[in-house]
Amino acid sequence: MRYKIILTLLLTSGFFMANAQQAAKHEDTEIYEPVPKVVTPGKTNTEPPSDAVILFNGSNLNQWVYTDDNTKPVEWPVNGDYFTVKKGTGNIETKKKFTNYQLHLEWKIPASITGEGQARGNSGVFLASTGKGDSGYELQILDNYNNKTYVNGQAGSIYKQFIPLVNANKKPGDWQSYDVIWQAPTFKTDGSVNTPATVTVLFNGVLVQNHIVLKGETLYVGQPVYKAYSGGAPIKLQAHGDKSEPDSFRNIWVREL
Repeated sequence: MRYKIILTLLLTSGFFMANAQQAAKHEDTEIYEPVPKVVTPGKTNTEPPSDAVILFNGSNLNQWVYTDDNTKPVEWPVNGDYFTVKKGTGNIETKKKFTNYQLHLEWKIPASITGEGQARGNSGVFLASTGKGDSGYELQILDNYNNKTYVNGQAGSIYKQFIPLVNANKKPGDWQSYDVIWQAPTFKTDGSVNTPATVTVLFNGVLVQNHIVLKGETLYVGQPVYKAYSGGAPIKLQAHGDKSEPDSFRNIWVREL
């Protein structure tokens, strides 16, 4: 008897669902507000769209300051449409702070690169700079076209945390690109993590980090750890102290999300 009741209920519910679908109108699932704002895309995938914040326009570094001394003008040399790391001057970071964003950045390892392992065009993009030096969350820059190193320290890695899905390096001397979707961490009033940071990275158009949940800030020694901050953070470029030729950068822009 119980099975007959269950069968009857199932048939009845199915009947009402079928009738409801037949009674539905296409207007029921159409939404007209809010209307997305218009953004004009660039002529190519690398050109900034109309709502982008331009961080390097090919002529000066006015949008940047030194991480450890923001009173001095940045001395990294600008040459045409790109600029190059000047060793010994320290990291640079954006004057403007960002929270969640889409970032496009192009970089080049010198064709004359020497060295091996981590001493081969070593630099990095800190997706949120949380203090002086190398503090923050680092996306590694390195020549790994034909250069072995620890895999969570190669180009496309979230340094010392996440290995890239593939090696998408071009050869030294070629321009390469990162396209990043960054979701900043949030913190509770007691400083503990409310929501962790996440990141998606395309390296030369190839997905290498797929909505990764970060374990904390980048540390060269020890396990990653979160350090509370608020109000956004600058984006930082690393002037690494290795002996190889310094890297160059161009076409840097951000869309705040």
